[in-house]
Amino acid sequence: MSKQLPDAPQPVFEQIKRTDENGVEYWSARDLAKVLEYSEYRHFLPAIERAKEACQNSGHNLADHFEDILEMVEIGSKAQRQIESVKLSRYACYLIVQNADPGKEVVALGQTYLAVQTRLQEIRQMEEYNRLNSEEEKRLFLRNELRRHNNQLADAAKDAGVIDPVDYAVFQNFGYQGLYGGLDAKAIHLRKNLKKSQYILDHMGSTELAANLFRATQTEEKLRRENIRGKSKANQTHFEVGKKVRQTIKELGGTMPEDLPAEESIKKLGGAKRRKIEGKSK
Repeated sequence: MSKQLPDAPQPVFEQIKRTDENGVEYWSARDLAKVLEYSEYRHFLPAIERAKEACQNSGHNLADHFEDILEMVEIGSKAQRQIESVKLSRYACYLIVQNADPGKEVVALGQTYLAVQTRLQEIRQMEEYNRLNSEEEKRLFLRNELRRHNNQLADAAKDAGVIDPVDYAVFQNFGYQGLYGGLDAKAIHLRKNLKKSQYILDHMGSTELAANLFRATQTEEKLRRENIRGKSKANQTHFEVGKKVRQTIKELGGTMPEDLPAEESIKKLGGAKRRKIEGKSK
């Protein structure tokens, strides 16, 4: 019988979170290795090294996310000794899980959870986003973020072999079907009482836009990271990522995206406010 996994990954990763003397959250690489079911820490080290490489390649300062430390552990009879470990940021945990053994079910769960939580944290840490007070402003900000990342997703899909506009429309539908419980773009239109001429993304509230932003960013990263090639594999990847984001929303007790109400077209929001937010998100 396989090992019983937690009902939701959130408590597992959040319960091993630590706080340093400055009140900053961090994770111990030793703790994370145990959570990800590595029998020995030395087998976990290659995943850390791959994560460090990914961190550098993404333009981040390695020292901000990975810090070599010594931890005290008990060795019996209340005696202790120091062992090597790494102090990890949430982003470092995310990169490690992305580079861990994909055959482990707990790793698959962790990939989705940490991807969503890391992206949420990034948005929260954006100074301009934190200054936004209204739902309208948040919608505008996230819509522009999604527009930018959709362009990057299109480039990644093209590299994977999704070239023709018709094929890209199919590719997008696979992502929607994963996230919206089997509904494609046409079905989402019907579900939300939108006209054929109305663009789905322009009628999403901030919560729904955020879910689709996660879908787009994580699909792009997976396509590039795993060097996926072929339309069928790209489509399946988009579907799987959408489905995992949906699963995470469910585990966190959120509302499914198809059940969120359609909002007034974002194009009708005040021009001055639109220019203000769009200028900040460039």
